[in-house]
Amino acid sequence: MKITLFGASGLVGGLLVPRLSGHEVICVGRHATAPDHHVAPVADWPAVVADIKPDIVISTLGTTIRKAGSRAAFAAIDHEAVLAVAVAAKAAGARQFLMVSSVGANARASNFYLATKGRVEDDVIALGFDRVDIFRPGLLVAVRAGDPRFVEQLMMALSPVTNLLTPAAFDRYRAIAARDVADAMAGAVGAASAGVHIHHNREMLA
Repeated sequence: MKITLFGASGLVGGLLVPRLSGHEVICVGRHATAPDHHVAPVADWPAVVADIKPDIVISTLGTTIRKAGSRAAFAAIDHEAVLAVAVAAKAAGARQFLMVSSVGANARASNFYLATKGRVEDDVIALGFDRVDIFRPGLLVAVRAGDPRFVEQLMMALSPVTNLLTPAAFDRYRAIAARDVADAMAGAVGAASAGVHIHHNREMLA
């Protein structure tokens, strides 16, 4: 299948690329992470999707409010850019859309981060893809090259303890290895069943 992936320079996206080796994968981003990656400004991404006409589009886009610099800049990536890509994907005939969100995502959440994640989920679902896969991991555990986040690093260091202390009924809030999220996404690519599929930690690990 022809797959267009946005976010290959990120943590999950970078791990996902080699797991899609059996497909024709076109990575699109603002910066080249490999010689064959398609570089384009965010405003041009919908046109790139229209030109490629992929069967499947994957978004592993995501930042933080602190890294983006403001709530508006954060929403520009995590909501507006993701939705623009999804709209273009639907118009181009893509059957399936996969996206990384966050545990706790809810458009009605009082937390701006989680509300933004929830809104983009709702907006993507409303587009009417044959199949939508939404991955809601807890804290992602991995080494981020060149992107030190002190609080996140501290939480990752403590995650073996906090995971043990988190009851099984609330396992969706546990930390999860980024490679496990990438594995789950690769496994969902091209799935035959239609509808909206929400994947929390338990489903991803399964």
